[in-house]
Amino acid sequence: MSNVPIRIGLATDLTGPYQSVDGPAGADAIRMAIEDIGEVAGRSVELVLGDHRNDEAEAARIARQWYGEDGVDMVISGVNSDTSLAMTTVAAEHGKPIFVVGAGTSVQTRERAAPSIIQYAYSTVALGTVPGLALTRQGLKRWFFITAEYPFGLELEAHGSQAIKAAGGTVVGSVHNPHGADDFTPYIEAARDSQADVLGLANGHAELLKAMAAMDRMGLGDKMKLVGLLTFIDDIHEMGLERAQGLYFADSWFWTRDADSRAWAERFHARQGRMPSSLQAADYSAAFQYLKAVAAVGNTDPQAVVLQLRRTTLNDIYVKDGRIREDGSMLHDIYLLRAKAPGASQGEWDVYDLVATVPGEEAFPEE
Repeated sequence: MSNVPIRIGLATDLTGPYQSVDGPAGADAIRMAIEDIGEVAGRSVELVLGDHRNDEAEAARIARQWYGEDGVDMVISGVNSDTSLAMTTVAAEHGKPIFVVGAGTSVQTRERAAPSIIQYAYSTVALGTVPGLALTRQGLKRWFFITAEYPFGLELEAHGSQAIKAAGGTVVGSVHNPHGADDFTPYIEAARDSQADVLGLANGHAELLKAMAAMDRMGLGDKMKLVGLLTFIDDIHEMGLERAQGLYFADSWFWTRDADSRAWAERFHARQGRMPSSLQAADYSAAFQYLKAVAAVGNTDPQAVVLQLRRTTLNDIYVKDGRIREDGSMLHDIYLLRAKAPGASQGEWDVYDLVATVPGEEAFPEE
């Protein structure tokens, strides 16, 4: 029995604009997994936290220190694609596992794929593909995009457009907003003039909230379907159902999915006073599945643990029959959800309905 604990690191935004969707509550979700597993291979388990402050250089520094000096065995990469790319580069250099939970860029499983990188929760591929396929198949064939002018937004539009065309639809136009844009009125006017069936908002959080506020002022939601290509329960909760009602979005998990999800979410709520985001559930699952793999092989040897993960069917409160594809994508169901009307909600966190379930093989298409 070793006296050295197994160390799991979570590097995410702990204090900035994305802290609510992951952040300290995501860290507590990992603690829940550690508590549920207990000792592994005769060793205790320790959580190490790092606040990357949405800065690439700081994220890389944290990863180098953890892998190279502090004996961290596995890292969970939280929100922000740029910081995640910095950390996955370091993980690949050290050959140690990194679970990408809060960052969606598809670069991590395509141009920069490596054996130790696992894209665990979602990707721009899935977030664009699922609503593109599901809604176009329902007959909503004309799409317009408002897209954030940086790689993450551009990836969302590109993958969504590919799915729309594959399902027999067409993209009638798009406009690109600069990162941090405040006035979305001109972009909404362009969408209105396009006479599209669906408006895809290929941006996230602050920009999504501003776009939805502009939509509300202009009453455009009555004329076309709205899709938030990166939307979490926190966004719906913040904008309120009066404004969010009818908004479609894809997500990797939702707390009302089944009895296991509900039971775990209630445990989380008792600790945090809120329901978990899909990222926080994925934080739990990533730690849980890593520790199960360590228990199965009897040690933390990176190659042995990664091999065990890649040959295992993953099941827990978050993932059902998941498997890790050769490129590092964890294939699992992705859900198309729709925000409820206020009168249909039965509580503060009862905010969405399930519209469609898209299996992993279809949600995460290969190039």
